[in-house]
Amino acid sequence: MNTGDALPGVGDEVMEGRTRAIVTDIRAGVVWLRAGRRAEWPAEDPKRLKLTRTRAELIAAGDL
Repeated sequence: MNTGDALPGVGDEVMEGRTRAIVTDIRAGVVWLRAGRRAEWPAEDPKRLKLTRTRAELIAAGDL
């Protein structure tokens, strides 16, 4: 990720490899993602997620 060692928060937009996704939940330390119409899935390696926009930034831009 691009902001230290902190995991992304629920509602943040991230990149997992080449897939842009939204963090939908964090359960027992597992980060869950969703993109488009794809079913929710657990992130393979949460430490490798790249934060693209926070939930606050998405709201400010009218994208959430």
